[in-house]
Amino acid sequence: MSFNKFSCRVYYEDTDAGGIVYHPNFLKFAERARTEYLRSGGYDHQRVMKEFGLLLVVKHIEIDYKAPGRLDDLLEVETKILKSGNTSLTLEQVIRRDDKVLAQLKVVVVAITAEGKPKVWPPQLRQIFAG
Repeated sequence: MSFNKFSCRVYYEDTDAGGIVYHPNFLKFAERARTEYLRSGGYDHQRVMKEFGLLLVVKHIEIDYKAPGRLDDLLEVETKILKSGNTSLTLEQVIRRDDKVLAQLKVVVVAITAEGKPKVWPPQLRQIFAG
């Protein structure tokens, strides 16, 4: 099981008037972590499209909010690959402040063509997510 960690700071723009992270911004933090996971393997979304003709899109997402994030928090997003299929990945993402879990996500990402048809993961990308 492969995993990756990504750190990010909570900025003023991420919060509501009370300095609490506005709930959809946890999705942004998780997206950044997935993008950096891909980048850690030497690829970015533009290169994936150019070389393999595919897009990586979220098909399904579940999020369980556990505790609030606050202005200036340093968060860590841990991404684990739970399952790797021919055209999809199922990931668990946990967003923490120190040892406290703030949100837990289950995400299904699929590889598709520009026309929206499923496409098999190329070996180069499969290797990144296999660890």
